[in-house]
Amino acid sequence: MILIKTEDQIKRIHESCRLLAQLHEKLAGFVEIGMSTKEVDSFAYDYIIRHKGTPAFLNYMGFPATCCISINEEVIHGIPGERIITDGDIVSLDIGINLNGYISDAARTLMIGNVSERTRKLVEVTEQSFFKGLERIENGKGRIHDISKGVYTHAVNNGFSVVRDYCGHGVGLEVHEEPQIPNYVSSFSANPRIREGMVLAIEPMVNQGSEDVKVLSDGWTVVTRDGQPSSHYEHTIAVTAHGIEILTQL
Repeated sequence: MILIKTEDQIKRIHESCRLLAQLHEKLAGFVEIGMSTKEVDSFAYDYIIRHKGTPAFLNYMGFPATCCISINEEVIHGIPGERIITDGDIVSLDIGINLNGYISDAARTLMIGNVSERTRKLVEVTEQSFFKGLERIENGKGRIHDISKGVYTHAVNNGFSVVRDYCGHGVGLEVHEEPQIPNYVSSFSANPRIREGMVLAIEPMVNQGSEDVKVLSDGWTVVTRDGQPSSHYEHTIAVTAHGIEILTQL
C-alpha cells in the first residue's frame, strides 16, 4: 500500500530532508584522501546526533552503521570500516535520517582527486539520469515507469548500464515504502499513477560496465561482477499541489 502523506507530514519530512542535505554538503568538504570509511561514518553519526536526529539505517535490518559507503566497484550497502580512500576513488554515500519520526534518504557519489575521465562521466551521467527521470513527472502527473524510462534512457544512451536488482522506493514514514521505483521499465513491476502526497526516493544506480552485480560474503555489500565502477545518486522528492519538490536539496 502506498502511504499518501498530508501537507503537515510532508513539512515534517522536509525538515528531516533539509538536515540530510546539510550533512551531505558537510561531507563533500570533509571526505579526503587517506581517510578511512569508518572516519566518514563517525562524522555523519556525530552530526546527526548533534542535530537531534537518529541515523535511519543504523541497525535497520541489522545494518551496522550510519552510512552505506561504497567505493568504486561497490554499488550500494558498503559497510564502513578500515578501507582507506585513495586518489582517483569514487565514494558513494547513502544516508537516511529519522528526525522525530520522519525519514529522509539521499545518496551522492563524491569524486576524490584524479578520477579518470570515463569514471567522471559515469558520476555526471548518474546525476543527470535522476533529473531526466524527474522531468517525466515534473508537473506531478504520469506513472512510476515514466521515471524509470527517463533514468534508463539517459544512462544507456551515454554508454552505461543500470542496476536492475535494486531500486528506488517510497519513503517518509518508514525507511522503505511502496511503490518500488526501478531504474528501467519492467512489465513485471507495478506502475502506479503519480499522486499528490507521494514521497519518493528516486535513486539511479549506474554501472560503467555490465549491469550484473553480486552480494559479498558480509551479506550487505553489493559489487559489480566485472569489477568496474558504479555510481549512485538519490534524492527524496514530494508530489505536491504545485508539482514536484526535491526535499533533499538545499
